[in-house]
Amino acid sequence: MQDPLLAETVNYVAIERLLGAYADTVNRRAWNELGELFLGSARIEITPPRRDPIELEGPEALGRFIADAIARYEFFQFVFLNTRIEIRPDGDNATGRNYMCELRQEKASGRWTQVFGVYHDRFRRVDGRWWFEHRRFHALAAPTRDALVFDFPGELQIDPL
Repeated sequence: MQDPLLAETVNYVAIERLLGAYADTVNRRAWNELGELFLGSARIEITPPRRDPIELEGPEALGRFIADAIARYEFFQFVFLNTRIEIRPDGDNATGRNYMCELRQEKASGRWTQVFGVYHDRFRRVDGRWWFEHRRFHALAAPTRDALVFDFPGELQIDPL
């Protein structure tokens, strides 16, 4: 029988690799690779500030959404700032809270902007491999001329499965 602490560490590293692969995929705008990271039935919820929530299903819909959202940027860099992951006792399910920043430059104006946000994720291991099963995003701040800061979403706790 494997040491539980070692098993948890292996799973944690595997989920960190999944997060890194997501950031790399988005930065390269390689939308076709999202299918290697998200389950086909994955639910994605995006809560833009001051707008209605957006709900998507599956990696193809997510790729189309992100591609449209960042098309106006000549430069776009997605960076994870901090991550907290909780592996469930069954070893095949996990949750995470992931803080991020986008650095971007608009094509038309050359103007640089940033956005900070938080993801609340559910991961599932299928046949020994970790996948995104559910992802919720909330913007936290957009330090532009208006210095927009948004409330931290209280419901984004590391929730039990």
